Amino acid sequence: MHTSPHIVSDVMTRSVAAVGRGATFKDIVRTLQDRRVSALPVVDGGNKVVGVVSEADLLPKEEFRDSDPDRHTQLRRLSDLAKAGSVTAGELMTSPALTIRADATLALAAREMARARVKRLPVVDATGHLEGIVSRADLLKVFLRDDEDVAEEIRREVVSYLFPSPESAVLVEVRDGVVTLGGRARDTSLVPVAARLVRAVEGVVDVEFALDGPNRTAG
Repeated sequence: MHTSPHIVSDVMTRSVAAVGRGATFKDIVRTLQDRRVSALPVVDGGNKVVGVVSEADLLPKEEFRDSDPDRHTQLRRLSDLAKAGSVTAGELMTSPALTIRADATLALAAREMARARVKRLPVVDATGHLEGIVSRADLLKVFLRDDEDVAEEIRREVVSYLFPSPESAVLVEVRDGVVTLGGRARDTSLVPVAARLVRAVEGVVDVEFALDGPNRTAG
């Protein structure tokens, strides 16, 4: 079964701000403010991603500006104290950078962001050169797909395989991303499989079934 591709390159931002290793603290803050982002890729002279510098990397500068941390704090927050004394992107950045390829699935990008607790990922090619950036907001764009577009993909990629006519007559309706499969299915034991496949379609919020009986939500 072949589904329509929905990969990082479909939603990523291609015009992306980046800074070099030598960018100053002020330059970084200014770029973050101008571009209204919370993090920036750091690239070398060949536009290869070598790290990421974020607001979290910059905040220790203010936090420890007029304080004299005790020994316990020094040991516990050694990395933050080092960043408090740093002045360039090369010193402040988190390295190596967590990146993603343009041909990665949106599900993989979402898992990587959740695992690392980051809001965006630099998108790189096979050699690590910057191609764009993808954010949490970009990943959510799939839920703006037209309902009929989602329904057509489900009819083509799921229903036609699991519930072929004339033995079955399964109808697909989508409203605000919620899918309802109704009508008649010859083999209702395939409902859990259908639920899993339908939920894998980009833009699906939930799936419900009304096949040969009362409406129920698939488990």
